[in-house]
Amino acid sequence: MRRCWKMTTLALLAASATMGLANRPAVETQPAPAAAAANTLIVYGDMALFQPPGHPDNCVLRNRFKRGEPVGWRMFVADPQTGNREESAQLIVHVNFAGKTQDIPMRYRATAAQPERQFWVAKWVVPQDAPIGIVRYTVTATDKHGRSGEFKPFEVQASQLTIVE
Repeated sequence: MRRCWKMTTLALLAASATMGLANRPAVETQPAPAAAAANTLIVYGDMALFQPPGHPDNCVLRNRFKRGEPVGWRMFVADPQTGNREESAQLIVHVNFAGKTQDIPMRYRATAAQPERQFWVAKWVVPQDAPIGIVRYTVTATDKHGRSGEFKPFEVQASQLTIVE
């Protein structure tokens, strides 16, 4: 009885595999990636407290800052086709607060002394007159090939850049 059950199961598996192959086209076709995606840089990163080197809170990830504190952005830009760092990229942080936009150019962080830091950085010290509440920002990138990309933080209030007392 047990042998008959095993043979029936094997026969059903073989039949279903054969039927699955018969219903598939000889050549699988995948939709071509959109041209726009191939020309859109991949931009991602984080936000941290940028205290001077040696300060115990330097580079601590956070999104709540008081007036006078240094907000730091660290971003990476990748070529959409290779996934590798796009060295020619130029990045700008666009900070929107109190009805105005401040553009902060980012700089590439790697140096001969610290070649592992292959990302871009920018710092913004929260002005004393900045209103309490959420501050919107985006980061845009462009490269020598005419491609561009944008980073926008999640639309979750609790994770937004927030000025607190």
